[in-house]
This record gives sequence, structure tokens and C-alpha cells, in this order.
Amino acid sequence: MADAKERKILVAVDEGLESMYALSWSLHNLISQTSNDTIILIYAKPPRTVYTSPDGYLFSPDMLASIDKCRNDLASSIIEKAKKMCREQGDNEVKVEVIIETGDPRDVICQAADKIHADVLVMGSHGYGLIKR
Repeated sequence: MADAKERKILVAVDEGLESMYALSWSLHNLISQTSNDTIILIYAKPPRTVYTSPDGYLFSPDMLASIDKCRNDLASSIIEKAKKMCREQGDNEVKVEVIIETGDPRDVICQAADKIHADVLVMGSHGYGLIKR
């Protein structure tokens, strides 16, 4: 029997429970023992907002560095949680890759799906109910 085609399954993850549910669903419903699939986790860091006060004062470089560190730590934490889920719930040695980009999640996810030629895109419902979805 010929080897199964390797699919690229792009799964968008964020802080929400919905994205982790979507990842879990992917692991249970899209990946099989005989697959050569790769789960590609994508996290979109929101762009840094530039704050100014009425007198035009911007945050100091130290403050901006601290904000960036927090944003990077959050991204790492979310990706590690998702990778752990892949290890624990995957039926076999699931291949996992990671993409972390900065920007509007709608743009980041669509651009990545196009760039890597994703075969499947899985996203959570963002907490929307059935009607709003």
C-alpha cells in the first residue's frame, strides 16, 4: 500500500479554551496511526499598542522591553501547553511545528495558511455560540 499523503494541519491556538478544544478535536479526529501528518501550531501575538499621554510621553525603553517580554512569555506558555497536549493526546508520534507571528490573528492565520499550503485549517469558535458562529 502506498504511503499516505502528508497533510499540513494548521491549528490556531490562543489563550482561549476554544482553541485548545479545537486542537484536541484535531488530534482525535484528523490524525491516525498511519498518517504522515504534521500539526502546525500558529499563535498570533497582537501588535504592540503604542500608548501616549496628553503631554506626548511614551513608555520608556525599559517598560517597552518588559511589555515585549510578557508578550513573548505568554506566546511561549500557550505553545508549550499546546505541544504538551499533542504529546499526551496524540495516537502516535505526532509531528509538531510552530509558527509565532505578530499581527492581527485574521491576517496572520490566513497568510500562514497560504504560505505553507495548509491542507486543513482548524480554529476554535472564539467563544461564539452556534448562532453567531
